[in-house]
Amino acid sequence: MLRDHDAAALAEALRSAPYTVDAVAALIGPDAHRALLRNETTAARRATGDGSALATLTRMFALQLPVALADAERALPGLVDPLTVAGVLERSVGEVAARVDLRAYGDEEHDWWVVCDLTPGLDGTPRTVGPEHVLGISEASTSLAQLTVREPVASALDLGAGCGVQSLHLATHAQRVVATDVNPRALWMARLTAQINASAYEVRDGSLFEPVRGERFDLIATNPPFVVSPATGERLVYRDSGLPGDEVVRRIVTQAPDHLNPGGWCQVLANWVHDADRPWTERLADWLAPTGCDAWVLQREVADLPTYVEMWLADAGLQGAPDYVERYDTWLSWFDQQGIEAIGFGWLSLRNSGRDEPVLRLEEWPYEIEQPIGPHVAAWGARSDAYGDLGDDALLATHLTQADGLVQETAGPAGAADPEVIILRLQRGVRRARQVDTVEAGLVGACDGDLSVGQILDALATLLEQDPTQVRAQTLPAVRELVADGFLH
Repeated sequence: MLRDHDAAALAEALRSAPYTVDAVAALIGPDAHRALLRNETTAARRATGDGSALATLTRMFALQLPVALADAERALPGLVDPLTVAGVLERSVGEVAARVDLRAYGDEEHDWWVVCDLTPGLDGTPRTVGPEHVLGISEASTSLAQLTVREPVASALDLGAGCGVQSLHLATHAQRVVATDVNPRALWMARLTAQINASAYEVRDGSLFEPVRGERFDLIATNPPFVVSPATGERLVYRDSGLPGDEVVRRIVTQAPDHLNPGGWCQVLANWVHDADRPWTERLADWLAPTGCDAWVLQREVADLPTYVEMWLADAGLQGAPDYVERYDTWLSWFDQQGIEAIGFGWLSLRNSGRDEPVLRLEEWPYEIEQPIGPHVAAWGARSDAYGDLGDDALLATHLTQADGLVQETAGPAGAADPEVIILRLQRGVRRARQVDTVEAGLVGACDGDLSVGQILDALATLLEQDPTQVRAQTLPAVRELVADGFLH
């Protein structure tokens, strides 16, 4: 680890450069930045030769190039030796190179730096990944950060913290954050990430909930090693749990309630098995129902088995390996033996609501979503509290308003007096669309908070010359769905 004053000096040097996501992108330009996201560095090399502190840091960490010792010392004054001792850099007589990645990262309000392993496979070189490899910023980590509910809480747990990305986010709105991992290299990097960013989260060694036995939290966020694979070959700690199938996800989901305070959330990025003999929703409902927690599961993708195997063999750098075909065939054979027909990927959000009959919502949604989705998850939890146990009379007495950005679309023959089709479409969060009838459209259009649901339905019944009791009975189920789906609040 670094000494505290060296960590503070490093942060100041990074800020002064300024070594930030936006500054690096501006330095190398949009084309080179897109190429770098594809692990191609040539265009970015051409844009980083001016010897400035930002160019030097970008070449050393993002491009993984050795830089002149004099340039390194200008960019990191007084820090080359301490960082070499700490294992961040290595130096020769006249050059300095990175031993780990110090990656610029941030959101709209923060500029951070994350310590992780160097990116394998740059510029077409063979992708080699060691068993204890620690990922940096990935699509998965970004997805979890956007999924997580960002309300102020007293305590939060980053389960399987890796390099500490989620912990940085959690520490912005939780008074106390605990980060856990089983990988010694990840623990070292998470601590160094915390130190450089002056982020006060605690790092503990251990598997799943073992390091926090007997403790409860207001929020748990986890991107566990969820890859569904046979227990053969070399295990990569960041993706392979060592447990069969999707057992690691099942354990997290079923054990999380014992570590949640009342009202607390557990949010999980995960893969799960699609059995050949029953729907995936039944499988996950069997996990969720006994927890007593409200749960919203969004399945974002479904991968066929060959695609899944190819993706993760490539991730391990095994394309072109002598035993590639053998590994591929072994994986598919194992799927056959287990009765697995596909793999789902998505998001699970559990909330310890304390109700006798928890609200379970499991759905497939491969369509567009506005990010971050976390505020909309929190809003779903609030709606479940408000309306999950509400009887018909109470719902009729409720005053509802339209969701922000709700639009109505109509279709029909040109010149027709009335549309044949009326569609309501959400522009925020999960961008749902729903076809409604005339009464439902009239109800939604009148929901501005002034009149109760019952008053609006009675007025519509009078206008349409229908029986008010019948209109109420026929429309109330749709009202519940409109609230559950977020069209009405």
